[in-house]
Amino acid sequence: MVKAVDGVSFSLPRGSTLGIVGESGSGKTVLSRSVMRLNIADNAISTGSVIYDGTELLDLSAKEMKKLWGIEMAMVFQDPMTSLNPVVKIGRQLTEHLRYHLDFSKSEAEENAVQLLRSVRIPEPEARISNYPHELSGGMRQRVCIAIALACGPKMLFADEPTTALDVTVQHQILNLLASQQRDRFMTMILVTHDLGVVAGRTDQIAVMYAGKVVEKAPTGQLFADMRHPYTEALLKAIPKVDQPKHTKLAAIAGRPPDLMSPPTGCSFAPRCPYAQARCREEEPPLAPAAGPDHTFACWFPVGSEENRRAYEHNLEAGLPQALAVAGEIQATEELIDQGVTG
Repeated sequence: MVKAVDGVSFSLPRGSTLGIVGESGSGKTVLSRSVMRLNIADNAISTGSVIYDGTELLDLSAKEMKKLWGIEMAMVFQDPMTSLNPVVKIGRQLTEHLRYHLDFSKSEAEENAVQLLRSVRIPEPEARISNYPHELSGGMRQRVCIAIALACGPKMLFADEPTTALDVTVQHQILNLLASQQRDRFMTMILVTHDLGVVAGRTDQIAVMYAGKVVEKAPTGQLFADMRHPYTEALLKAIPKVDQPKHTKLAAIAGRPPDLMSPPTGCSFAPRCPYAQARCREEEPPLAPAAGPDHTFACWFPVGSEENRRAYEHNLEAGLPQALAVAGEIQATEELIDQGVTG
C-alpha cells in the first residue's frame, strides 16, 4: 500500500484561501482529488473524515457526490488542454454544464455562457463560444476552464497548479482573476502550487507538504516571518530574487522526494536536509506547535533554533552529511545518463 496522503488535517472557513505547497510527488493533487472524492477506484482506499458544510463526504455514494460537483465544489485542473474536450466547441462545453446542473434552457445557457466568458475577461466572447480549444491560446484555455468551474456558482474551488504552463505575465493575470472571482463570489479556495512565491500574498494559510504529509502549516504571514521546517526554508531559497545579479545560479534542493513504495525510516526529508542528525534518520518527528498561533511543524532541529545551529555546525565540521553526499552522487549520475554515459 502506498500512502500518497497520510495524516493531513485542516479546516477552512467560508471565503478563505489555503495554499498547498510542495514539489511534484508530495501528495498535493491526490489530497485535492480525495477531498472531492475523485479518487474513487478499486485500487484507491480512503479512510478518515472529510466534512463539508456539516456533511461527511466519505459516506456519500458516487451518485450523491455527482450532485455536489459543480454546484458546491469545483476544480480547475493543471493542464487546460487535457481538461477540455478537443472535438467539442467551447460554447457547448459551457452550456452542457449549465443545462445539466441548473436545468437552463438552451437559450438561457448560451446567454450565460457568453457572460461567463466575459467575466473571465475573454475578449469577444460571442465569437469565442464557436471556437475549439486548439484555436485558443494557453491562457485563454485556462480562462475557459475557470469559467466552466465557476459556471454553477460553487462555494469551494480547487485550483491545481492553474498557471504551470503559462508565462509570467499570463500567470499573474490568471491568479488575479481567481482572486477577484473568489472575492465576488465569497468562495473558499485551495490553491495548489510548487512555488511559495505564488501563495505569498494570495492565501490566508499555507500547508507545506512533503512525501504525503504536512511538514509545516501556519497563517501565511507567520510562515514567512518565522518558518521552522528546513524543507520550507529550501523552497523559499529556490525562488528567484529580483535583486540578485544576472546569471545567478538558482538554489536547488539536492536529491528528490522519497519513493513512497518504500519510505525511509525517520524524517522523510532527512536524506536531503543540511541539518539532519542521527535522530532524524531513526525517529519521525511529530507535528509540534510553534510560538505563533495555529503554527505547527515537524522537525527535531527547527530553523532558527539553537539546536538547528548546533546541528549545522556539527555537519560542517564533519564535512557534508553522508545523506547529502549520496544525493549529490545520484544527481551526478543522472547528469551522466542525460549525456549518454552509461555503466
